[in-house]
Amino acid sequence: QVQLVESGGGVVQVGGSLRLSCAASGRTFSNYAMGWFRQAPGKEREFVASISRLAISTYYADSVKGRFTVSRDNAKNTVSLQMNGLKPEDTAVYYCAMTSAAPAYSANEYDYWGQGTQVTVPS
Repeated sequence: QVQLVESGGGVVQVGGSLRLSCAASGRTFSNYAMGWFRQAPGKEREFVASISRLAISTYYADSVKGRFTVSRDNAKNTVSLQMNGLKPEDTAVYYCAMTSAAPAYSANEYDYWGQGTQVTVPS
């Protein structure tokens, strides 16, 4: 049984930083690419970032490029999202996801999902 558990969300002022983490269990973590998505109220879930199995490749949405950094530790079965320069439009529930395919931008490509963690950046 696969379990993905996000942590690290919270309320942060504009320009601040947060680090989200996702702990995975139930599968051989290094066999899976990982992704981060977010969903704001009334909006569809959108791609944020992804990272390949061995962290050789990373991908970012244009809206977060240069501000967010995705990383993983295969020894600890964790993937992280360092978020700097936060803006009110970054407010959303953030989800980590796991895929047996290559890192993807589409949520449909991901097999497993966490329950999400709320990030709020008040304007």
